Amino acid sequence: MAQQPNFLLIVADDLGFSDLGAFGSEISTPNLDALALAGVRFTDFHAASACSPTRAMILSGTDHHLAGLGTFAEILTPAHAGQPGYEGYLNDRIAPLPQILHDAGYYTIMSGKWHLGKTLDRTPAVRGFERSFALLPGAANHYGFEAPIGEEEIPRLLKSTRGLYAEDGAFVDTLPDDYYSSDYFTDKLLQYFAEAPDERPFFAYLPYSAPHWPLQAPDELIAKYSDYYHTGPEALRQERLSRLKALGLVDAGVEAHPVVASNAEWEALSQEERAISARTMAVYAAMVERMDWNIGRVIAQLKATGQFDNTVILFLSDNGAEGALLEALPACGPNLAQVIADYYDNSLENIGRGNSYVWYGPRWAQAGTAPARLYKAFTTEGGIRVPALLHYPPLARQGEISHRFATVMDITPTLLSLAGVNHPHPVFHGREVLPLRGRSLQAYLQGEQDHIHPHNQVTGWELFGRKAIRRGDWKAVFIPEPQGPSRWQLYDLSTDKAELYDLAQARPDILNQLLTDWRDYVAETGVLENIPTPPLL
Repeated sequence: MAQQPNFLLIVADDLGFSDLGAFGSEISTPNLDALALAGVRFTDFHAASACSPTRAMILSGTDHHLAGLGTFAEILTPAHAGQPGYEGYLNDRIAPLPQILHDAGYYTIMSGKWHLGKTLDRTPAVRGFERSFALLPGAANHYGFEAPIGEEEIPRLLKSTRGLYAEDGAFVDTLPDDYYSSDYFTDKLLQYFAEAPDERPFFAYLPYSAPHWPLQAPDELIAKYSDYYHTGPEALRQERLSRLKALGLVDAGVEAHPVVASNAEWEALSQEERAISARTMAVYAAMVERMDWNIGRVIAQLKATGQFDNTVILFLSDNGAEGALLEALPACGPNLAQVIADYYDNSLENIGRGNSYVWYGPRWAQAGTAPARLYKAFTTEGGIRVPALLHYPPLARQGEISHRFATVMDITPTLLSLAGVNHPHPVFHGREVLPLRGRSLQAYLQGEQDHIHPHNQVTGWELFGRKAIRRGDWKAVFIPEPQGPSRWQLYDLSTDKAELYDLAQARPDILNQLLTDWRDYVAETGVLENIPTPPLL
């Protein structure tokens, strides 16, 4: 490993734990499956519970409360304003991974979703990317369609996800007529590869916005899945669980957490409602397959140029599957349903096209997060445990399944370690920067040690007032009502991955230790507690 490796970091948006074939899915993902089976599949890899905080952690190697995304920029309250770590963008207290690698001689390129700042002084171009095409907000129409909605009518949800793009530090005014997010992001990355000015190693960041809502995909791929999902989400959930067990990704005897959802069960839906629901899941599957097809294009390019074997490829999701029932949440605006009815066509045959606007809800999401509890935006395992794989032939642990605990904060130290580049703490470009909180996976991946983190490692999570603290296999969780009891619960993840059995009363000694750890985490990271959060997206 004397030659500096290339890096290809791919991030999916709201992908569930079992949404890839190599992780138990029925969805066709041959390119990612090939990487997973030849590389390392991680079963205990953790992110933040939502997208921009995770992305801040990936590119900084530290907690998102320190890196500027203590909460979503879209819901910053007056109490958050001006507080360190709540800037709403990737702040200057961290040294961004692409900038460190660029300074070390890497060709740094990005194409995809940014969500770490929407102004020109906060684009990827000023955070270390030599070439970049970026979707700046948290989501957008995958076909570039914008309904002609008057400003006064736009609900908060739609306003915060209208398309805004930048390339190399300048706003992009128009998209091509045949724009589709996954295809175009890949086109741009391949263009940047082709335009590489020299033979430097590269760091390529490919953060897709698929399969984030609105669910949209090419008609021919939707048709492929048209008959897959007519037995409903619970049937899919049980099929996925069986495959996860057969693959050795979860214990054969694991108990799954019951589905938590306020919308009607499959059996209570009308025939038309079932058809619409099955269609939304078919579109979701088509989005995942199309993302995989595009990843295959990048892999083919690496192989054609002889760079594949010297490229560390890391793929992960940014959080658990998205289960929010958006139409039920007042943050979206009271007129969301009416705006969609007036400006979009959600008829059965049109669902999935650019002028449709749908999501698939909590039951399909929990088919993808099972056996874990809940989904995106929650600090339970369903919200923070994500599928992750790493492929790099020179490493010893290829073709393995790893059950070792790791987090997205480990990505920056791992890539720096593999590149032979030191993190610049305490001073970077004339300013003080924070140290890393993550740990390099290199020694583990090379087979030099059997763990990534010490067994008593303490890791915390907080977003939207939902909290968790973990020490080894013990985890304390605080989920406010109505989805939780608004008190700390305690779980032993060594025997209870689904967070079913609350041991808070049986083991007060463990809970008290974890609450001490929690207070330390708050003090170290600047978490602002007890601030009322607006209704969530």
